[in-house]
Amino acid sequence: MAVTADWQAALAADGLVVPGVGAFAACMAGLREVQGERVIDRRLAGGRPVLGICVGMQIMFAEGIEHGVHTEGCGQWPGTVERLTAPVLPHMGWNTVSAPEGSALFAGIGKSERFYFVHSYAATELPLRTWDRVAPPKCAWSTHGNAFLAAVENGPLMATQFHPEKSGDTGAALLANWLGTLS
Repeated sequence: MAVTADWQAALAADGLVVPGVGAFAACMAGLREVQGERVIDRRLAGGRPVLGICVGMQIMFAEGIEHGVHTEGCGQWPGTVERLTAPVLPHMGWNTVSAPEGSALFAGIGKSERFYFVHSYAATELPLRTWDRVAPPKCAWSTHGNAFLAAVENGPLMATQFHPEKSGDTGAALLANWLGTLS
């Protein structure tokens, strides 16, 4: 395992984790600075695994809107990341996730397990494009004020809105599941 901003190392890695903390626009600016969006696109075009975590999931969408600022994302999924409609923000703490049947990420993880979230923004839908209908993404959901995407599995691109690295044994199991998908 290595932390890198090196383009070639990121392309060659068995799996690429795209973490994210902070704002959508700042994360995209940092990613563009090192041509990270091109690395992600190339990896996925070649069927190479990518895991986005928190803002690392959000930037996979076409657009993010924070404080009225529209920022173009990586565009791997259609849709917009927007502020949650909830009485208390940020959504900080433990919450359950409704995982889809046949999920690789949630394999062996019980339905009542909880994951740790820290966010005020999320995607509340994943509009299907014509080509997605052949093998639609597997979507996991959670609720804070309104329903939002908690995780998505779409071929080699997988992502979580929650922080598996802060989610104890359950998060470790999810990360082990992702590592098990690497070839």
